[in-house]
Amino acid sequence: MNITVRTATLTGEWPTFYREAMPRNAMEGAERFTVLLLHGQAFTSKTWEALGTLSILAEHGYRAVAIDLPGYGESLHAQPMSSEKGRTDYLLHVMEALSTHHPVLITPSMSGLFSLPVLLQHPDRLRGFVPIAPVGTKSFKPQQYQQIKVPSLIVYGTLDTNLGSQSRESLQLLPNHTLIPLKGAGHACYLDRPEEFHAALLMFLSKL
Repeated sequence: MNITVRTATLTGEWPTFYREAMPRNAMEGAERFTVLLLHGQAFTSKTWEALGTLSILAEHGYRAVAIDLPGYGESLHAQPMSSEKGRTDYLLHVMEALSTHHPVLITPSMSGLFSLPVLLQHPDRLRGFVPIAPVGTKSFKPQQYQQIKVPSLIVYGTLDTNLGSQSRESLQLLPNHTLIPLKGAGHACYLDRPEEFHAALLMFLSKL
């Protein structure tokens, strides 16, 4: 059976909480790479648990980890990160502390403030990148996106004419990308079309 484990804090400077789904074959040491899930401003790590994403990934052999970013969920009392460097260092620290070496990073909306600097400044730390209408894409130059070779799955809802369309303009500059529009879905498109989202995600992961 899949086991969802909840732990209290990370060692190091920045405490956080996370929920983790272990793959069925974890005891055999044959699990695939890690999928690290961030969340939007109105959500937490529990969103991925409730949606079934953690268990679906575990059932397919992936180690799935969803964290609460500082100031959200059960990391509510952690100090929010106010600078790009602070957010970048924080996410790199989380990746190291959880032994998520070269994870696939799923990053919706607000979490783009954490993930985009890591993608553009430390692309060698990521195996794959799954942006879902992330915030902050206009903060970087077109040339920066064009230099990134990390395989990317760009997911957006066709009804999200704000961040969805805005972020897509920049993200499409990534040379190794696939576009997945979820028809009739809004900003949190994975909630509106979970089956289509999970199918596209699993297909993407299977090719990495």
